[in-house]
Amino acid sequence: MTTGVRRRMGVEERKRQLIGVALELFSDRSPDEVSIDEIAAAAGISRPLVYHYFPGKQSLYEAAVRRAADELAASFVEPREGPLGARLLRVMERFFDFVDDHGPGFSALMRGGPAVGSSTADAMVDEVRQAAYEQILAHLDVAVEAPPARLELIVRSWVSLAESTALIWLDGRRIPRRELESQLVRDFAALTAVSAAYDAEMAGILLRVVADEPADGPFADLFGRLVALGAQDTSAASREAAGVPGQRVEA
Repeated sequence: MTTGVRRRMGVEERKRQLIGVALELFSDRSPDEVSIDEIAAAAGISRPLVYHYFPGKQSLYEAAVRRAADELAASFVEPREGPLGARLLRVMERFFDFVDDHGPGFSALMRGGPAVGSSTADAMVDEVRQAAYEQILAHLDVAVEAPPARLELIVRSWVSLAESTALIWLDGRRIPRRELESQLVRDFAALTAVSAAYDAEMAGILLRVVADEPADGPFADLFGRLVALGAQDTSAASREAAGVPGQRVEA
């Protein structure tokens, strides 16, 4: 962070600096807790000079939110090459990179608040969600203009799940981050599989996706474990029907 250093900058360069300083401060505390005086001190300029570049506190916050929203939306951009499971895993890694680096700011952005809760900031958050939704549909080779209703529900639900999971994780980080990234990819597979079990159109989409998945990928791993779990349940039921006691598991 730049402190105590003054030098002449062009208008756009200074604006970029102030936005960067604000985002850096937001990575440690909620925007509501960061003052213009702190931003000015960190940038090495006076408070009036901050207001010269941004007409009010809210305008600076919204400019910072705009940059953060653009970075967050960019985390969902992934080349459409290779298995879907691996692509989604890379997306989740970048998503949690952002969450990890901007914890308090991310939380305030998604939950809203006096500083970032304006209609403009809320619209930016909605843009991020829409961008993520469209990226996932593109990976599924589905037209954004007219996706199957069930698929739209799944993708939007999954984007919301990733957001809420990140917010819960930030409150204590009790589960290793890498586990959550993999879990969210498997959650997407599970949501799709549940719908595919009852809808032929979704079944076609799922089968097309699974056909490209390697045996050690997150989708195949989930389905393999579910099959194994079902086999255990069937075996236990067969033993019970035959009057054969199951193995006792001690606590």
